[in-house]
Amino acid sequence: MAEAYIVEAVRAPVGRRGGGLAGAHPADLGAHVLSALIDRAEVDPAAVEDVVFGCVDAVGPQAGDIARTCWLAAGLPEEVPGVTVDRQCGSSQQAVHFAAQAVLSGTSDLVVAGGVQNMSQIPIAYAMTAAGPLGFTEGPFNGSKGWVRRYGDGEVSQFAGAEMIARDWDISREEMEAFAYESHRRAVRAIDEGRFERETVPYEGLTADEGPRRDTTLEKMAGLKTLVHGGRLTAALASQISDGSAALLIASERAVKDHGLTPRARVHHLSARGEDPIRMLSAPIPATAYALKKAGMTIGDIDTVEINEAFASVVLAWLKETGADPSTTNPNGGAIALGHPLGATGARLMTTLLHELERTGGRYGLQTMCEGGGQANVTILERL
Repeated sequence: MAEAYIVEAVRAPVGRRGGGLAGAHPADLGAHVLSALIDRAEVDPAAVEDVVFGCVDAVGPQAGDIARTCWLAAGLPEEVPGVTVDRQCGSSQQAVHFAAQAVLSGTSDLVVAGGVQNMSQIPIAYAMTAAGPLGFTEGPFNGSKGWVRRYGDGEVSQFAGAEMIARDWDISREEMEAFAYESHRRAVRAIDEGRFERETVPYEGLTADEGPRRDTTLEKMAGLKTLVHGGRLTAALASQISDGSAALLIASERAVKDHGLTPRARVHHLSARGEDPIRMLSAPIPATAYALKKAGMTIGDIDTVEINEAFASVVLAWLKETGADPSTTNPNGGAIALGHPLGATGARLMTTLLHELERTGGRYGLQTMCEGGGQANVTILERL
């Protein structure tokens, strides 16, 4: 049976909004991890058959097929093409899926997957809210008769979705604040213990993730205003707006042999599922159940989990439903502390997952994340 192997995985430090990466052109930010990936893998870049990158809000400096632009900005061979993927927050996890599927199908042997996002320059949902030269100011659903017939004409909001989850799973603000505080504590510990050093490639003087707050307290969190009037969530309970990039090299068994590569993990399972697009963020729950069933596994078989901390309620509801061990779920913190550069986060999570499995000696790792439109990807890796 064909296999898809992860040979190398790297990421840039995650910069906070307006921080150390704010001035970096997205093409250069992506080029940075691509160059490091090729150098670390010690592979001929001309042997790469495609570059698949995730990016959300692909406008301005992120437009024009940023995957291709990043590769060329890195000075890598012109004959290698690139394609940009948008599955919202899961874009670069989907990029890995597409790369692995190309290898598993036998149509490619060596594919780069990853993602890039500079949210300091292109704010979230910019393409949906900025008038721009074409004058569009409405979101993607306004004016669709079919959408309105099915879901009504109310606002579709991730903040509302996160509040629905907190309500539907009866998750209190205090529970979420305790979870967010722990995310920062774990991230700070990971940085201090050097857990991220092997996976991170410093960029323009930035050597570590900027998001984790050493001085945060439960008392400070308790004093914040809610995001929605009468709601439970605050800014402290949501992922941070960030800048970043990450890339992985996916290889077939033939490529491993031909290029003398050393595989570090194999893609054991990959899938994606959808759910209610209005509640939007709860899809990791059914997607995880689907993936485990299809893989013939249980949550107890998983040694480490990386689930994107879009909001604290998302992860806490997932933990309640799956029965996963909280101590091995986001053991080095998540997006609440480390940040969420939309198009890069999926590849960042997978890079961190791989390195954590290697650090702890775990065998199986599971990654999932909520995505716009009520979707979720799930990837299960087996460390080799």
